[in-house]
Amino acid sequence: MKETLEVGILGATGMVGAEYVRMLASHPWFKIKYVVGKKSAGKKFKEAKAGEWVTSYEPPKEIAEMVVEEANPENQKADLFFSCLPTEAAKELEPLYAKKFPTFSDASAYRMEPDVPLLIPEINPEQWVLIKEQKKRGWEGFLTTGPNCTAIGLNMTLKPLHDEFKIKKIVVATMQAVSGAGFPGVASMSILDNVIPYIKDEEEKVYIETQKILGKVVDNRVEFANIDVAAMCHRVPTIDGHLESVYIETEKKITPEDAADVLRKFKGLPQELKLPTAPDQPIIVREEPDRPQTRLDRYAGSVPGMSVVVGRIRKGIDDHSIRYVLLSHNTIRGAAGNTILTAELFLKEGWLYDYRKA
Repeated sequence: MKETLEVGILGATGMVGAEYVRMLASHPWFKIKYVVGKKSAGKKFKEAKAGEWVTSYEPPKEIAEMVVEEANPENQKADLFFSCLPTEAAKELEPLYAKKFPTFSDASAYRMEPDVPLLIPEINPEQWVLIKEQKKRGWEGFLTTGPNCTAIGLNMTLKPLHDEFKIKKIVVATMQAVSGAGFPGVASMSILDNVIPYIKDEEEKVYIETQKILGKVVDNRVEFANIDVAAMCHRVPTIDGHLESVYIETEKKITPEDAADVLRKFKGLPQELKLPTAPDQPIIVREEPDRPQTRLDRYAGSVPGMSVVVGRIRKGIDDHSIRYVLLSHNTIRGAAGNTILTAELFLKEGWLYDYRKA
């Protein structure tokens, strides 16, 4: 294994691109070689980022002085590429990069393709085997995707509860930050002093992606989980952090105390392997009656923004149901951080290069 892998970031000058740059700038395994963008092509990165970043983070000089390049998979060569492209651009460009290189995406374009993994590293790492089927596309590389930002936080909490109590039904109401809409996001006159009870296509993504994430891998395909999911998604005037109010019904009896214990004890493969971007505690349970709160908890965890915070765990309508609230950072755990963690897992487990032999 090379000591440091060279990586490119597709869509590097957008809001999620900002998180990729921040998290990769001092990464122990990955070194940024390309920053790729369309509108800013030809500009230095420090000039390109000025228009669309709302973070105070300043990249190191060597990245700030990089020239933003247009996408060019024929001439750009790296050990792997990260993609946070808009959907239409991802549809066009991601297969061109995956044809030659390992490509790790958090875009939505290929999430539901049967041969493309939809990965949360702690939750369903076994789905990595789907990339074996991509050889039939004639690709030398491969493509993985991360789920919708809302679905990531939700499924981080659902998986340990499902394993222990067998979930039958999920009802979730989300309160989603404006950064989830990208830059410039939602017009200020629409969102200030307001809540918008509709986000285009979001509810459909939450339920169908949840069924794939919690499904079982059989013969290099995912059998979707037979769980009823209903979602109601709202845009609220916070910048970062998605708050979700969740109700679940289970086959086995469940108590708030037992649920809290399962969530507290949960650790996944990234924690066992001590991957650089893995938080020590992927799920943090708060006991206070008024937590989690967006402003107070969105950067929770040993790797800021990578832990999901859960609170207000209460009994549901009977002994087979509970209610709780969760908070996850939508551009870190819900996007860049999740995808970087996926690439770390592929490298550590040997899947990055050895999948064709498996």
